[in-house]
Amino acid sequence: MPSKQAEGSVIVLSVAGYDPSSGAGVTADIKTIAAHGCYAITCITALTVQSTQGVKRFETVDPRVITESLEELAADFSISAVRIGMLGASEVARAVAAFVRRHEFVNVVLDPVLKSSSGTDLISRDGVQILKEKLLPLALVVTPNTDEASALTGLPVTNVEQMQTAALQLRRLGARNVIVTGGHLDPPVDLLSMANTPEIKLFKGKKISGRSTHGTGCAFATSLACNLALGHSLPNATKAAKKYVTTALRRAVPLGKGRGPINHMAAVVTF
Repeated sequence: MPSKQAEGSVIVLSVAGYDPSSGAGVTADIKTIAAHGCYAITCITALTVQSTQGVKRFETVDPRVITESLEELAADFSISAVRIGMLGASEVARAVAAFVRRHEFVNVVLDPVLKSSSGTDLISRDGVQILKEKLLPLALVVTPNTDEASALTGLPVTNVEQMQTAALQLRRLGARNVIVTGGHLDPPVDLLSMANTPEIKLFKGKKISGRSTHGTGCAFATSLACNLALGHSLPNATKAAKKYVTTALRRAVPLGKGRGPINHMAAVVTF
């Protein structure tokens, strides 16, 4: 059973890019973390120029600033979980990996953000390699969607059987636990492959139509980190994260002229 903690006393660190439309990245993570009754601290890895209509470009933050920011936070707070999202470049990936290695955090959720939903590359090719070599083995769980799982493994990932094959390949590459998210499948299904067992767990859902779908991957990974920080087992945390995203999709309100954000605060208030 998860341990009882005072409201806001569980601290979750988001290491991710900045989305000025607040559909994804650190500003979305702050909302997700708050919705789970936890306290958010953040480190921005990249500044993006984007809206609901897509990502125009981005610039990564100086890795030295990232390292200094992370170390300052770690010295000041007792961090219960870390969610790693957009990294942008190999130097940033190296800095974040070195930080995680030094502090040996238990609950590290790696969300391998490779492209925006509009198709813009969000990490360099050598950055992907550093992510695979340095960060995969440090994470408790990695949460690629089907496209990301395919890019990381070089395998086709379009159905449950291929999701399982890709998850096993990611574990061979060093990942301990893998959740391949298939939110775009019909019906949507997420697959959990855990270390030291051939068993897989499937988390099925129902398709929700609408254009307010921006940020589902970030929300899932951050919700997962929160639930792990709150003491839930990985399967239960996965189930809770899927439920959170489903509610956020169902109660989303159309915003912007493009692919709008989900409602991160749906479980708390309706805007």
